[in-house]
Amino acid sequence: MPQRSMHSPIGDLTISAEDGALVALDWGWARDQSSDALLDRAKAQLEAYFDGKAETFDLPLSPAGTAFQQRVWTLMQTISYGKTMSYGEMADTLSSAARAVGMACGANPIPVIIPCHRVLAASGMGGYSGEGGVETKVALLRLEGVLL
Repeated sequence: MPQRSMHSPIGDLTISAEDGALVALDWGWARDQSSDALLDRAKAQLEAYFDGKAETFDLPLSPAGTAFQQRVWTLMQTISYGKTMSYGEMADTLSSAARAVGMACGANPIPVIIPCHRVLAASGMGGYSGEGGVETKVALLRLEGVLL
């Protein structure tokens, strides 16, 4: 699987692609590095995002997950830059439960690009499964200008 690593304000990240689509964004540095057009484009878009020069991503995505997880991840992608939605609001939209939405958020294989950091608990921040936990979530929200 082709992978490309990069430095970012939230730590080193590795982007993985398969069959012409991104399948994962993980914390850490991959041992083997690949260069192809999609990985180069993803890296450039992530750098623009972290530099405050881009608010959206235009990349083919193919995250592996259940049908419900796919629905949650699709809904997450509708949350605009600098905006948030609660687990409960997402659950209402999906006719589901907030806890199930939270579990799907935690299973998101392409964080940042699929913006699980924009999903908050009704009583506050909620969790974040990426490296650095809630501190990383707060950093991403602050980057987007969300007042906490």
